[in-house]
Amino acid sequence: MWVIFAFLSALFAAGTSVLAKAGLNGVNSNLATAVRTAVVLVMSWAIVFSLKLESGVFKMSGRNWLFLILSGLATGASWLCYYKALQLGETAKVAAVDKASIAITLILAAIFLHEGITLKSALGSAFVVAGAVIMVI
Repeated sequence: MWVIFAFLSALFAAGTSVLAKAGLNGVNSNLATAVRTAVVLVMSWAIVFSLKLESGVFKMSGRNWLFLILSGLATGASWLCYYKALQLGETAKVAAVDKASIAITLILAAIFLHEGITLKSALGSAFVVAGAVIMVI
């Protein structure tokens, strides 16, 4: 089931890049990121309330809060940089470099989450990075 959601995420991410690039014409990238973030915020809370999950906020531990806040800060920084890159560069090239984060994720997951790095995952990450380099040069 996770593969279906991962594929849908990739599909929506591709749409995000193209739609964002079209929406950035004549708009500051930071302002555009703020608008996008507001939409995501409203949509996320609408889903939480429609599924009656809001009480879970009070059940989260301090550790949950810490890491979710840090993740949110990382997401914000990523989006700000991504939108600036989209404003300055070609959409496909920006997306390719962004997806090279797979290799960084693999390394960070191994260090901090103790997830294994297999030959298959290392090669796959290397191919993604190589593809990003080929697209950029």
